[in-house]
Amino acid sequence: MSKALSRGARFAVLAAAFGGLLFDGFELGLMPLASLSVSKALLGTGYTSTLGGDWFARFTAALMLGAAIGGIALGSLGDRIGRARAMGVSILFYSVFAGLGAWVRTQEQMLALRFLVGLGVGGVWPNAVALVAESWPDKSRPAVAGMMGAAINAGILLLSQIAQVWSVTAVSWRWLFQLAAAPAILALVVLVFLPESPTWLASRIQPAGKKRAAPLRELFRPPLLRITLVGILLGSIPLVGAWAASKWMIPWADKIGGAVQPDYKAMTQGWWAFGAILGSLAGAQVASLVGRRLSYFLISLGSLALTLTMFQLTAPLRPSFLPIVFAQGFVATLFFGWLPLYLPELFPTHVRATGSGISYNVGRFATAAGVLVAGFFFTSLGGSYPAVGAAAALIYGLGMVAIWFAPETSKQSLNA
Repeated sequence: MSKALSRGARFAVLAAAFGGLLFDGFELGLMPLASLSVSKALLGTGYTSTLGGDWFARFTAALMLGAAIGGIALGSLGDRIGRARAMGVSILFYSVFAGLGAWVRTQEQMLALRFLVGLGVGGVWPNAVALVAESWPDKSRPAVAGMMGAAINAGILLLSQIAQVWSVTAVSWRWLFQLAAAPAILALVVLVFLPESPTWLASRIQPAGKKRAAPLRELFRPPLLRITLVGILLGSIPLVGAWAASKWMIPWADKIGGAVQPDYKAMTQGWWAFGAILGSLAGAQVASLVGRRLSYFLISLGSLALTLTMFQLTAPLRPSFLPIVFAQGFVATLFFGWLPLYLPELFPTHVRATGSGISYNVGRFATAAGVLVAGFFFTSLGGSYPAVGAAAALIYGLGMVAIWFAPETSKQSLNA
């Protein structure tokens, strides 16, 4: 049995993990908000609305590809050197490379940096979730899992509020990337002071002569292979839906509303993020009340209906647009409170960070591909944001089927 952390140490772990994911969300929300402004500035007279949307897809795909690789590599690092240290390394990654974006001179330079930022963005989630899940008692896990899901969206909301005060435009956007470097301070605090998961420390003590297989190898062979594949599918669907479908609403709002109200894109992101915070907080509670599988099915159904409504039955500047954006943000991000509760329950301690990281971040490979495909359709459809958003929203229908292949883990402890 592992020795429990003190109450103060548990809250320190929760605060550090929340902060790491908060700034993770800040990085995730940065390019949807700034992409068109960056492209206008760097492309100059060569900029067109369709080309701006195409570059938005490229920047998003680069970030997702980096996050997929980082989530696997740095999630695996967390099983080897500890959750806290791997989380600190991840935060340092996204802070440094985001800050360097303030000095880019070409779109290609920004594209490379978004990939490198993604490495850190992907690495924070599995280590933060595993560290918090293992540091708090089972009865507290729905509440802390909800906080982990809400943290990312709180970062997006924070960014939107800052951008409403200081506008992000084609002549004023570099300051935003300089600000994105600030979490490097948190990374240093985590690396030096944060206590390690007692469950992970106990798992390092092996009987004499016994050696475990590498986490990646163990996850992709029986008996964990089927669990790993199920986790990947369930982690992929919300991510593809969020980035290949939902996030098109921000450049859409910029294109339609920006000429009338320069901060309309930030306002749109703020309404979405506020709904998303509430949804993330509620996701784990819903899973606890109605069961892991039924809740995932209902969230998938609601996300499909609301995303189609957002892109087909309303539009930026209409009175109904922002309330529907809020509702879509609430329902579609119930997933991101559900996942921090469910994914750690699938895997034993010695492969938990790697398994959670693979489940969540392999979905980002699919997301990168999905965003590029959506970008292709965006261009071929003449730059229609409603058409590409509605088409990509159909991924949520797959979630309504996939969840019935997953185990129900409501009664499972994390002490194994």
